Amino acid sequence: MSRKGNLMSVRNDIKVLDATIRDGGLCNNFEFTDEFVRELYKTNIQCGVDYMEFGYRASKRLFNESEFGKWKFCSEEDIRSIVGDNNSPLKIAVMADVGRCDFRTDFVPKSESVIDLVRVACYIHQIPAALEMIEYFHTLGYETSCNIMAISQASDSQIEAALDMLGSSNVDVIYLVDSYGYFYPESAAELAQKYVKFGEKYNKLIGFHAHNNQNLAFANTIETMSYGVSFLDATVCGMGRGAGNCAMELLLGFLRNPKYSLYDLLTFIEKQILPLKAQGVKWGFDIQYMLTGQLNQHPREAIAFTNANRTDYCNFFKSISDNE
Repeated sequence: MSRKGNLMSVRNDIKVLDATIRDGGLCNNFEFTDEFVRELYKTNIQCGVDYMEFGYRASKRLFNESEFGKWKFCSEEDIRSIVGDNNSPLKIAVMADVGRCDFRTDFVPKSESVIDLVRVACYIHQIPAALEMIEYFHTLGYETSCNIMAISQASDSQIEAALDMLGSSNVDVIYLVDSYGYFYPESAAELAQKYVKFGEKYNKLIGFHAHNNQNLAFANTIETMSYGVSFLDATVCGMGRGAGNCAMELLLGFLRNPKYSLYDLLTFIEKQILPLKAQGVKWGFDIQYMLTGQLNQHPREAIAFTNANRTDYCNFFKSISDNE
């Protein structure tokens, strides 16, 4: 499959999605101030970002509201307190995890909601449950995506079966997700071409969500984009679970479309992200995340290592190698 465009061209099919509040919320228990979220919303509009993901629409039966910030639940009222009726080109997204949301009771029809896109997240064995959710959200009038997590641990036959099933559904976007930061550009590109091939067959758009365990989130994002992936996830300063994600400032600085701009994002970083880091909120590349990435493992043990302020990398490496 040939590459789409070149380093100097503009591809109008590209959509940039800011996942700072959702993936970044995993770093601070979703306890962002309203000022932070409102300023990020304004910044995304000024920078030309296409979608902003506010967080999860998690089940209040399964998760105690008192134990999380409100962006774990993303109520209609809380989103509207930030965006009003969202009279802007920026579209609003939330994520709904298979098995962790009450999708039949917690979503109103799109005509009554400020949300545009519902991103259904699942593991590959949960595709049937994801399809049920996607079809329900489609009947309510929402755009939908399916974000298949931990795809680096799935077999080729599983991936192809999943893509066929999703291709036959009403989903709008199918996401390739490098949950463990395991891929190198060559392997990310190979999978992207597979996804794009199925996308062309079924008239679906393809997205990519990267993690930065091996400092390759940006590289993998633009490599997959070059083969036709069009929905690109990023977060401000790469803020996200563990090693974080593709940095929005890198991505906007790379894209040639004049609709995207960088200056207001730099202002947001100065005024909002740097104070957040100063408060002790942690994310970003470190040796422990590199090791779980190289071993294609979930970063939960690396996150615990980080939270314990450990630096005994050799012991950590031996302990997670024993899991192999």
